[in-house]
Amino acid sequence: MPCLTSSARSTAADERLQRRQHESQAIVDALDEWLRAERAKLSRSSPVAEPIDYILKRWDGFGRRSWLFAGSDRGADRAAFMATLIMSAKLNDIDPPAWLADVLALIADTLITRLEQLLPWNWKNNQPVEKAIAA
Repeated sequence: MPCLTSSARSTAADERLQRRQHESQAIVDALDEWLRAERAKLSRSSPVAEPIDYILKRWDGFGRRSWLFAGSDRGADRAAFMATLIMSAKLNDIDPPAWLADVLALIADTLITRLEQLLPWNWKNNQPVEKAIAA
């Protein structure tokens, strides 16, 4: 998955938007092609055919209104929140799965006044969060 480089981060917002749209369009086009090819191989009774048919019937709305696939407004809010945290980790040169695994392991025992120490820009890749919290 492409991630913005430091040179891309220093460009104007409208340029970054155009770049993201261009890069994501290639991914969406490849997904469309793959879904249609895989669907052509499946029988009507295949359990995978139904979800593929569902998204292909709604393909025009995919991307533009992708939060509709979250199931509810609350689900969309949660998905947007998680996407923001994951992208924040990437922009801070942090491996999102490592950060998320560490944070999920520690969050229940973290005081509410110290939750900000679990945010990506405060998390150190080589330093366990529990040491940062104890400090």
